[in-house]
Amino acid sequence: MDERASERLASLPPSAKLVYYVLDAEGRLDQTGLAAETRLSTRTVRFAVEKLSAAELVDEGFCPTDARRSVYETVPGPDSESDPDPTAAVRTAPVDD
Repeated sequence: MDERASERLASLPPSAKLVYYVLDAEGRLDQTGLAAETRLSTRTVRFAVEKLSAAELVDEGFCPTDARRSVYETVPGPDSESDPDPTAAVRTAPVDD
């Protein structure tokens, strides 16, 4: 994590920090996957993602396998040379119907 991200995370709530660290470590996840990984409710995950998006730390994109879902990933730092693959696999939690 770069210095810019650390500064922006400092003022965010703990749930947003947890979601950021999980995304940074695990890669692209959807809301359900984030809830499963963090053990937070989907409402709390949604709140955290909104805060992270407002702080320009997380990008939202479309799930390549299900257009109804959004996927989230951390914004690459200024030193990052890699370009994220938009078709990369997205980890999701199983959906209970």
